[in-house]
Amino acid sequence: MLDDVSFAYDPARLILKGVSLRVGAGETVAIVGPSGSGKSTLMNILGCLDRATSGLYILDGEDVSRLSKEQLAGVRNRKIGFVFQSFNLLPRLSALKNVMLPMMYNGFQYLDATVVEARAAAVLRSVGLGDRLHHTPAKLSGGQQQRVAIARALINEPSIIMADEPTGNLDSRSSDEIMGILHRLHNDGATIVMVTHEADRAAHAQRVIEVLDGRIVAEERSSAAVELIAKG
Repeated sequence: MLDDVSFAYDPARLILKGVSLRVGAGETVAIVGPSGSGKSTLMNILGCLDRATSGLYILDGEDVSRLSKEQLAGVRNRKIGFVFQSFNLLPRLSALKNVMLPMMYNGFQYLDATVVEARAAAVLRSVGLGDRLHHTPAKLSGGQQQRVAIARALINEPSIIMADEPTGNLDSRSSDEIMGILHRLHNDGATIVMVTHEADRAAHAQRVIEVLDGRIVAEERSSAAVELIAKG
């Protein structure tokens, strides 16, 4: 829950202005708005990448508004997985090694390497990349790279997925595949918060939040989501 949250890099220029928002556990929400509207900043606040300049943020019953950078990093590692438009994969590492990285920051470095590898391989298989474990990003298509990024986001079993333009660099077929994976994750109980400029992708969310000039200006339940839910 965000309550009257504002954010500014420069005190003279607010990027978010008194934003209040509730996202329910297991909900899927799309945040839309033009470039510079503040939608990515809003996701950064929700994802504990940035701290609000003012206001309150309660995440899973915990006030994270005033946590230190180190404490916020701990919250991210335990509760949140991130998927970005540009994939953010390390080019010299295989898909398997890229997926293993978050475990190294969450205390799993003490596990046997074979256990860590087995877990990462299982997550890659779950997104359809069981035959690409040892491929570097350069040997993967854009859609495959994004699936590696999703697997990396899932490796620590987060309850929340933050997706910033997850289909922005993909063709329509790959975009459909990625949206299918996100839909499956939602069906499995994950909370999905997605920033997108694509109306057809936003329509798959249960709720669409429109941001303009640092404020939430509209909020509606997606008709496409209603139809999907009705179909069961």
